[in-house]
Order: sequence, then structure tokens, then C-alpha cells
Amino acid sequence: MPIFKEHALADTKSVVTIGSSPVRIADVLAVASGSARIVLDESPAFRKNLNASVELLDRLIGGGGAIYGVTTGFGASCETAVPPGLSAQMAANLVRFHGCGTGRFLDPVEAAAVMVVRLVSLAQGRSGVRPMLLERMCELLNRRMLPQIPAEGSVGASGDLTPLSYIAAVLIGEREVIVDGQTQPTSQALAKAGLKPIELRPKESLALMNGTSVMTGLACLAYDRARKLARWSSALTAMASDVTRGNRAHFDERLFLAKPHPGQLACARWIAADIEYVPGHQHSGRLQDRYSIRCAPHVIGVLLDSLPFITGLLETEINSSNDNPLLDAATGDVLHGGNFYGGHPCMAMDLLKTAVANIADLVDRQMALICNPHYNNGLPADLVARSGDDQVSHHGFKAMQITASALTAEALKFTMPASVFSRSTESHNQDKVSMGTIAARDALRVIELTETVLAVVQLALCQGVDLRNGERCHARSKTVHQKIRQSIPMIDDDRRQDVDVQRVLELYRADELPIGDADFPAR
Repeated sequence: MPIFKEHALADTKSVVTIGSSPVRIADVLAVASGSARIVLDESPAFRKNLNASVELLDRLIGGGGAIYGVTTGFGASCETAVPPGLSAQMAANLVRFHGCGTGRFLDPVEAAAVMVVRLVSLAQGRSGVRPMLLERMCELLNRRMLPQIPAEGSVGASGDLTPLSYIAAVLIGEREVIVDGQTQPTSQALAKAGLKPIELRPKESLALMNGTSVMTGLACLAYDRARKLARWSSALTAMASDVTRGNRAHFDERLFLAKPHPGQLACARWIAADIEYVPGHQHSGRLQDRYSIRCAPHVIGVLLDSLPFITGLLETEINSSNDNPLLDAATGDVLHGGNFYGGHPCMAMDLLKTAVANIADLVDRQMALICNPHYNNGLPADLVARSGDDQVSHHGFKAMQITASALTAEALKFTMPASVFSRSTESHNQDKVSMGTIAARDALRVIELTETVLAVVQLALCQGVDLRNGERCHARSKTVHQKIRQSIPMIDDDRRQDVDVQRVLELYRADELPIGDADFPAR
């Protein structure tokens, strides 16, 4: 099913071939991260399919047919006739007047993910786009010559018009690109690379811009980060159980086979392995731990169990023709519709951000337990390690708990579904819109906040391992603690900890934090 093909290349990179087979989220991520190159299928059948819609469009234009965005104006101007001689000028103008994005620029990985997803959609062969334009998109991706795309300005129908205009602009040699970390005018970058700008033909600018590729590309990145977060939060739960002297029997597999949600079961198995639980374990302390530890698989499992559903939505969207109109080369028909509507990616991201924010809340509650001497089974208040006469002047993780709570509250605030904020816009033509791109950006922000909450709690749990002298701490606690202590000392004297939080995030994002393998199947 996937078309992730490996070849022996001089640069040792694998190759993702865009052709007639579906593209998976993993393929998008591989190209976006720069670990794979991207090429078009060279088969005659694929090329013939691409050219068929271009040839049909030429015939229709020659025959005087009414084609939205080609022989008419755009949006609410669809009743305005445009002479064929102005079609090329109108195509360029569409790109130019949508150059009104705001906010931060997407980073290179995000921009590349967006380009890959747009390329895959156009390669379906229903958009009237020449193969040479798709070849240029591949070349820009492989050279890491990526458009500067503002994050804001899309309502998610008609697709991501404004942010996608920044890809179209680069193809015609306008606006800016980022190359080797440096921003430069596109015209200058193309000249250095020996490439000429492309003059877009009728419908090509509309095909490039009128789709769901920004929200879907960002959603692929959010999906990947959320999946990894599920494993980290499971590892933290194992450590929290250790340092609070929790009842390891809460993670007995028999409990989860009695309520067999696959993700919940996977999470319980991770935690049970991390704490080296064996059936028949006898616990001498509190019979039932508080919910933030005992019910962790029931919280984390919701995210894991949402991932197959989200995978299906995103991979269907990736491999779809989501512009308007579409061209049916087999019948010669022009299909005017609304495939640019981003309702499915929006729902996926509204679901994902809620599941992730619940993990931030879960781990923040674990932080509250381990810092409070009424609940942490013998640890000092705020995990203060200092002893002696000046102990009362030290406050350990008191402020760190406030930080975790603040970040969690902000993550929870973003869980309002973006889709319910639909606005009528563009002269009441786009009178119901998806807000899918806002949902995707929200999801990435919730993930960023949640990763930081987990980093704060990770440090607190390592402090707990220190205070327990490693006693009754098991596999995960020991391996994570050892890794953290290689570069971050425990807190004895009060000191700044912002740099420690950043260091944990660096280790995590570089896959150097030993949280365990996230082997839960995506589908």
C-alpha cells in the first residue's frame, strides 16, 4: 500500500515516489524532515494520466466552455466572464492578491510537509496541472528551497488559499524562500540554482491554492508528535508510581483485557513493563492510588485509540483531489464542487488537541501529587532536597509546579473546537467554512505546551528518584534518571530551572530520552 521506496543513492537518502499508490503519513514526514527525497513516477501510465486533464482543459477552453476560475472570475465573481486572452494574467493575479498572510512563518519542516501534501493531491491527475510544474515542486523540496509561508489567514475553505499562494508565488519566482537557514528573494534563489520561474497556465494557480494541504501537512506533523507524547506520558506515569510507592497491580493486564480498548491496553502494557510488574504483586501501602496514576492508561489510551481514526482521515485527505473544479478526462466533464472544504482534517485536529491536552492535565495532576507531602508517601514538600539549618529558605519545585499548571491551563484553553467558529466571508460566497487550518495550528500549540509540561514533570520525577535514593525504583525510572543526570544535576540549592526544562526538551526532541518504543500500531 505505501509507496515508500528505498534506492541506493549517492546521498544515501531513501526515495518517496509519487505515483498511483497511496502516500502515507510516514512518507510525508520522511520528505518533510529531509530524510527522504521525492520524485514523480516515471511510468507512461502515470504521465498519461497527468497530461489527460491538461489536454481536456485546453479543449474546453478552445470550445468556449464555462470553467470556474479559468473563463470566470474567482469566488463570488464566478458570474463574471473572463476572455481567454486574460486567463494567464488572472492566474498570476490570483497568486498576487492572496499575498496577505500574517503571523509567524512556518518552519522548514512544516513548509515542506505542506508542499508534499499539495504535490500528492495535484498528482491525482484531476487538476489540469502540467507534469513539469510537479517536477519543479519535487526539485524545490529536494533542494530544501522552501517557501516562506505565513501561518495565519486561512479559513479552511476554499481550502488554504492565502498560505498556499506562497507556494504558487515561489513557482513564478516571487516572494521569498528559505535556503540553508537563510531567507532570500525567490528570484535570487532560483537564479543561483539555475532555475527559471514558471509561467502558470490557466487553472494552475487555482489548482495550487484551492486545497486543504496546509491544514493536512501540519496535521501530519501534529499526529507524529502526539503519538510520541503518549509513550512519554506512560513513562512518566511509571516513574510517578515508583516515587509515590504506588500499587503496581493497577497495571495488571487482566484489568485491561476486561475493557479491551487497544490503545488503553498498549499503555498499560508499557507502564507494567516499565515498573517490572508481575501478576500476584503484593502491595503494602495505599490500596488504590489516586486517579492520575491509577487511571493513566484510561486517559493516555484515548489518544492512542484516536490515532487509527485520525490516520484514516488524514491519509484519505492526502491522497484526494481537493481543489475545484476537477476535470474528468474519461468523460470530458468539468466537476464543480467543494472538495476544498477541510472538515475532516479539522475534526481530526480538534479531536487530537483535546486528547493531548488531557495528557497535560493528567501529568500536571501527577506533579501536584509528588510535590505535596500529604499525598506523596513520605517525600519532602516541593521535593526540597536541602537539609540543615537553611532548609526552610529553599523551595525546590514549588515554582515549577506553578509553571506546569500555567502551561496546562493554556493547553486546555485551546481545546474549544475550531470548527464551531465558522464565519461567512468573501462576499457571502464562503458562507460556511471549516477552520481546519486554525485547528491544526491549535493542535501544534497544544502539543508544544504539553511537551513542556512533561519536561517539567520529568525533572520533578528525577528529583523524586534522587530523594528515594533509587530504592524501589524500576526499569524506566532508572534509565531515564541516569540519562537526565548526565547533563542536569539534581536540585539541592534553589536555582533557575528554565535551562533544565529546555535541556529535557532537547533530549526528547532528539530522541535521546529513553522513554521506550512507541510500538502501538498506527492502523
